[in-house]
Amino acid sequence: MHTLLLIAIPLFAILVIVAVLAAASRRDRDRATGGLSRETRRRDKGEPATLAEEEEKPLTGREVERAAALERREPAPELVPVAPSQPPALRQPMDEEALGVTRRQFLNRGMLSLFGVSLASFGAASLAFLWPSGTGGFGSKITLPDPLNVILAHYNTTKEPYYYAPGRVYVNPYPAAALPKAKVVYKDSPAVLNGMEHGMVALYQKCVHLGCRVPWCKTSQWFECPCHGSKYNRVGEKKGGPAPRGLDRFGVAIAGQSVTIDTSLVVQGPPIGTNTTGQEAEGPHCVSVGE
Repeated sequence: MHTLLLIAIPLFAILVIVAVLAAASRRDRDRATGGLSRETRRRDKGEPATLAEEEEKPLTGREVERAAALERREPAPELVPVAPSQPPALRQPMDEEALGVTRRQFLNRGMLSLFGVSLASFGAASLAFLWPSGTGGFGSKITLPDPLNVILAHYNTTKEPYYYAPGRVYVNPYPAAALPKAKVVYKDSPAVLNGMEHGMVALYQKCVHLGCRVPWCKTSQWFECPCHGSKYNRVGEKKGGPAPRGLDRFGVAIAGQSVTIDTSLVVQGPPIGTNTTGQEAEGPHCVSVGE
């Protein structure tokens, strides 16, 4: 689908630009050539045909013979020497004002150029939007700058999730005791389950209700959305609010101490009622139920 769009959008832009430029050129040519008015054409139709337009009467055979005899009797004309041809006159430079364009032509061409540039910019922006990201930012596979042991120790020392802004991802520890339940709930997401088996879960920062960024509440140790009050536990499973499911998440690949998160594929969060860790609020909420 992306390939068809990449081909169709530039072709459509080129065809539109060519059609508009051709129409403008035809209008300029018709305006420069001009045409006869309706009254002039009607008056010309009523005038008699000129002598040059009348058909000549055919000659009889006798007239043809008489003309040939006269040609034989007349002496041949003397050859007149032809004067040497003169070199062509140098072409005078045209007046700069004659080379210019009218104000209407200038405005028409200016508007057409602006339209063409705008259309080309729109096509380029569309291509840039559809083109997959390969710079290591969101929408691609991201290798976190810190090793695995530092990422896992981050929560133990700060009581906050490890956050990586370019990937729009929270990384929180996942308890080993909850793995048996996780293997049942996340069996269809092996990349997500792989991260849990290594002791972590990578959560998309966007609330699944209306897309707000969900901040971390340090007192309750939950994710609490300030927009409409949706709440999720430490591993992103829904605990309250209007959210239709838990936080969406990403697959995790670990090689030694290197952690790579695949943000090109967003895995849908677990359904309502999922609670593999049993973690409840550990303190006051940052967002009240009514907010």
